[in-house]
Amino acid sequence: MFKLPLFKPVTFLLCLLPLEYSIYQIYQLQTGGDNVLGADPAKELVLLQGEWAIRFLLLTLLVTPLRRLAGWRQALKVRRMLGLFTFFYASIHLLAYLLLLLELDFRNLGADILKRPYITVGFTAYLLLVPLALTSNSFAIRLLRNRWAVLHRLVYGVAILVVVHVTWLAKSSYSEAVAYGVIVTILLLVRVFKDEFALFQEALRRRV
Repeated sequence: MFKLPLFKPVTFLLCLLPLEYSIYQIYQLQTGGDNVLGADPAKELVLLQGEWAIRFLLLTLLVTPLRRLAGWRQALKVRRMLGLFTFFYASIHLLAYLLLLLELDFRNLGADILKRPYITVGFTAYLLLVPLALTSNSFAIRLLRNRWAVLHRLVYGVAILVVVHVTWLAKSSYSEAVAYGVIVTILLLVRVFKDEFALFQEALRRRV
């Protein structure tokens, strides 16, 4: 499979682009320039960070299928990075929600968690991301050994919760939620039937 030069540093810089884009949009808003934040900039900024968190989550889950089905081993070098950027943008999403929408009124946070199902599910997904981010290092891998892989299977549960979160959040169009749901379903099937996919791939190689 092909190899790309400077793959990790280039990927790192690309992962920062959504943050730079958001900062630019805020600057445009503050200076009266053209921006995409619309009539409710605070809400749009919160949603924007959430969308990028989901995209990075899906990219993280896509790494293993790329290695197994396409033989692109180089993708493994950035899996940890993509996972940490998932947590990074999810944290910004949560922080923006707390600062811009709740204005740090934690009483309203408790009320939202109890009364709004999409907040409950989203907050649960974030809490599940925390141990994954904290153990995304070589020391944790050595310390936990086989338990590390078991722990990090939680990422699939996070993906399912995120799809539910987006579905409940949708008000008129469910196209985005459906798209995420289809992608997560495919990735779960690849995970569950990984041995069958490996046999299928080997059969294709023999034919070639």
